[in-house]
Amino acid sequence: MALLLLWQGLYFIRIWPEFMFPSPFMVFNTLVNGFGQGNYTMAMLNSFRRLLIGFGIAITLGVFIGVLMGRFKSIDETFGGLILSLQSVPSVVWLPLALLWFSMGESAMIFVVVIGGLWNMIMSTTAGIKGVDPLLIQSGINLGYTGFSLFRKVILPAAVPHIITGVRMAWAFCWRALMAAEIIGTGQGLGQVLMWGRDMGNMSTVLAVMFIIAGTGIISDGIVFKKIEKEVYRRWGLLETAF
Repeated sequence: MALLLLWQGLYFIRIWPEFMFPSPFMVFNTLVNGFGQGNYTMAMLNSFRRLLIGFGIAITLGVFIGVLMGRFKSIDETFGGLILSLQSVPSVVWLPLALLWFSMGESAMIFVVVIGGLWNMIMSTTAGIKGVDPLLIQSGINLGYTGFSLFRKVILPAAVPHIITGVRMAWAFCWRALMAAEIIGTGQGLGQVLMWGRDMGNMSTVLAVMFIIAGTGIISDGIVFKKIEKEVYRRWGLLETAF
């Protein structure tokens, strides 16, 4: 509420022209009209389709590669430093390569989304596998588990909290990567609507889409991923230490 009052106050002072700094009411009216006409709804559906495809691929590849790196020291020593360095590269930097490799279409944007969440997912899974308590492993061995059965029954379940945290973070990174890809790429989506507003000098549309992007990220994390993570930590007896 305080931020809205501050926003309205700055609007009345007229530091910037109205077309550059619209009032909260103008942005709210743009949101209502956008959803009423179906434009924002269609843009959100397109964005979520790309997000879910890229996120699913990132999680699948990330867990697979992370398990290999966590279980085999030679693979970790060979690729661990590379993965760490790639994680520091913003996902949007990959977009020029994606546009060259996949042209200016859906595949390019999905590729950037995959890159956005992949490296974090690999590192979270690797850390989870490598961080399993040796006492748990020894207990599994004492129970007769060896080889793959030991990994399936003891190591992987013990690493699940780390993996779930990685999934939650990967979702946020994929969401950010998608918005960057849509802003520069093509195809109807929230990023493209935002760029249309900028090109037309319609700051109400720009701010409205920014609110949609921020609100969607907060709601999806709070309603879905945070609750899943909290439930996993509760079942694993880690709730008090984590939260």
